[in-house]
Amino acid sequence: MKRIAPILVAVLFLAACDGSIYYDQSRSVNEHGWLPAEPVAFDVDVDDTTHLFNFLIGVRNSITYPYSNTFLFISTTFPDGSIARDTLECPLADPSGRWYGKRTGRYVDSRYRLRGGSARFPMTGHYRFEVANGMRDSAVSGLKDISLRIEYRTTK
Repeated sequence: MKRIAPILVAVLFLAACDGSIYYDQSRSVNEHGWLPAEPVAFDVDVDDTTHLFNFLIGVRNSITYPYSNTFLFISTTFPDGSIARDTLECPLADPSGRWYGKRTGRYVDSRYRLRGGSARFPMTGHYRFEVANGMRDSAVSGLKDISLRIEYRTTK
């Protein structure tokens, strides 16, 4: 049994590692008032243009967030300097106020796939993804973190 325990621990550790993640970072926003002029930025160096990737935006909000959704403006700057912009609506709660995401204490974590589902990076190089508050309020309170996750698309 003493010989099997270290092997079992190693196998469990390796199984817990998710090899499908290409990039996964989170940025804090001002929970007491995230202004549209304060986007969070994610810098990604890309060397793979052959694989399909899933692009996901994560939102962590407080249970005191006053709305059932949030809108985000997303700008992508490509290595050649061109810029693509999109708007993402993130439904956070149903009409009765029940949170859709995973609640941990006073926060709720939700994840949203960017439009188009999966895509390939069109060129290698440095990409910058900026995510800004897209709500009508000048400062939205109750949002805590925004994350960007890029994962290899696995075919099943």
